[in-house]
Amino acid sequence: MTGRAPIGKHMRTGLLRAGQRVQLTDYKGRKSTITLAEGGEWHTHRGVLHHDQLISQPEGIVVENSAGYRYQVLRPLLNDYVLSMPRGATVVYPKDSAQIVQVADIFPGAHVLEAGVGSGALSISLLRATGDAGSLHSYELREEFGDIARSNVEAFFGEPHPGWQIFIGDAGEKPLEIEQPGGVDRVVLDMLAPWNCLNAVRTVLAPGGVWVSYVATVTQLSRLTEEIRRSGGFTEPEAHETMLRTWHLDGLAVRPDHRMVAHTGFLLSTRRLADNQLPLELKKREKVSEPAAADVQAWAGTSEEQTWDEETLQTRVVSKKKARKAAASSLQHAEAAKEVVNDQ
Repeated sequence: MTGRAPIGKHMRTGLLRAGQRVQLTDYKGRKSTITLAEGGEWHTHRGVLHHDQLISQPEGIVVENSAGYRYQVLRPLLNDYVLSMPRGATVVYPKDSAQIVQVADIFPGAHVLEAGVGSGALSISLLRATGDAGSLHSYELREEFGDIARSNVEAFFGEPHPGWQIFIGDAGEKPLEIEQPGGVDRVVLDMLAPWNCLNAVRTVLAPGGVWVSYVATVTQLSRLTEEIRRSGGFTEPEAHETMLRTWHLDGLAVRPDHRMVAHTGFLLSTRRLADNQLPLELKKREKVSEPAAADVQAWAGTSEEQTWDEETLQTRVVSKKKARKAAASSLQHAEAAKEVVNDQ
């Protein structure tokens, strides 16, 4: 990439340009995100704001609309972008994306495998962490989700990322056709039944490589943990969740906010051992209560009748109609972003 700025830098710095997204904040702290266009207008019940007032201006300006209503203008940060972009599947929240990048030890130049691309929120964080010299292979079952993610990522970076590819197919099988054995540095899974990918992960992940899975429920967390332990070849799994609490700051009235982003999901991480190596048996307490057979069957999923799907786990099912609408919206943003001139 010699002789050119890093991918996406022209979307994050310099004067505001047509095709870029900006965040407008009013005096009550309410935020709205719009895509700038030559001659464009943003209409609300409080008046009209002309896009030309913002184009070619620096970030951080305060502008008035036709009714004198004032807005603070800034480019949305990554956190703001992923929460406002068109989506089909629910996005991985920024607090979890940040933890995934850290726990998985995503580094510049790494080759990362991601499964369950959704709307592309986590893909953006992974691509920023791997840098222009790294690569990300994203596997997705639903083609419409792949379309949404592709457009959202291109809208953020302003162009297709050279290190990113999306493959449509089963993440438990497709990587075995695409990846070289031991050729993947890091694996990140966001899917309903990640244990179905255990053989694929064991095959393509390099010794010492990190595998992080994002799961929403305790039952998924327990099932995945036990499957990893039974398989051998991985270190003892570790799990945690992250809760984010903001604070109210007003003079001497400094206290936690009444609302917080609490549970969104669990992160379970483990590392690949070298071939033909078994993990150390960790010393346990002397008194260990043995679970009943019925409990093992329910939690570990040994019942053939057990089905792990959106309905069973009570997760939101995204209809094809909604996914197509989100795909069209994200494509519109991506096309506008590609028109932004990269003069850096």
